[in-house]
Amino acid sequence: MIIFDGHIDTLLQMLHSGKNLSDSEGHVSLEKLIEGRVSAQIFAVFVEPVFCQGMALHRGLEMIDLFWGMLAENPEALGFAGSGSAVRDLHKQGKVACMLALEGGEVLQGSLAHLRTLYRLGVRILTLTWNYRNALGNGQAEGTESGGLSPFGRAVVKEMNRLGMLIDVSHLNEPGFWDVLELSEAPVIASHSCARVLRDHPRNLTDDQIRAIAAKGGVIGVNFYPGFLTEEGEATLDDVINHIEHFIAVGGEDCVGLGSDFDGIDSTPGQLADCSTLPRIAHRLAERGWPRELIAKVMGENFLRITERVLG
Repeated sequence: MIIFDGHIDTLLQMLHSGKNLSDSEGHVSLEKLIEGRVSAQIFAVFVEPVFCQGMALHRGLEMIDLFWGMLAENPEALGFAGSGSAVRDLHKQGKVACMLALEGGEVLQGSLAHLRTLYRLGVRILTLTWNYRNALGNGQAEGTESGGLSPFGRAVVKEMNRLGMLIDVSHLNEPGFWDVLELSEAPVIASHSCARVLRDHPRNLTDDQIRAIAAKGGVIGVNFYPGFLTEEGEATLDDVINHIEHFIAVGGEDCVGLGSDFDGIDSTPGQLADCSTLPRIAHRLAERGWPRELIAKVMGENFLRITERVLG
């Protein structure tokens, strides 16, 4: 079974700690990835807001350098995946397929040339905004009255379609979300989001948004942050399963995957302390009576399908 996690913040955690993947003490380490039988992992480049005024590209390149250094240090266990076919090839070799994403368009610093250059450096996914406004559009913290994508944001969507990159709508406000769904010729992902009907939070997706992503052939990675899973801010493995089952009920079995947000969240659900525990999701789905074929889709086949379709 392929296990594919759509979003972690381990590169920033490594940058802050000065540790490498082998000695990381966070939610993700080389040993934990192997123990959790992770087949493919999207590593996010998240630039802290303090760097977003003029230093975003500089800070982002530091994390991209960490990513490539991590692969060079662990060639026996890790490999770069710039496409869905590369994920399959690396899985057959018993390696973790590592993909590179930008979380927040601040790193582009208003330039499509930077987008193309970052693509050449291995970036294949872009979360257009974080929580706040940037040159591409408005994040969810700006509310629904602040408008959606800017003209530059629209140009970025079109250029990402041309390059063959995955557009990530997690963190966008609703007007921006609908702009992307209208503009993009390719399916999109919400790499780390939950269902708003189960937890009323602006970071979570409404049922209309879930249906729209699914209708376009897209995939939603369920976020493990307890504050997005329950009103109480404490969560269990079953709360994660509840969100998975809601996505299936609303959007169908092809629209849901995993988007843990490990190393970007300060607490985790019970029984999901780190990436070594990911197989427990498959076990719990089986206990709830879901067939093996559907469990395989949730655990990784859905994300693999969209990477093959969009990235090649």
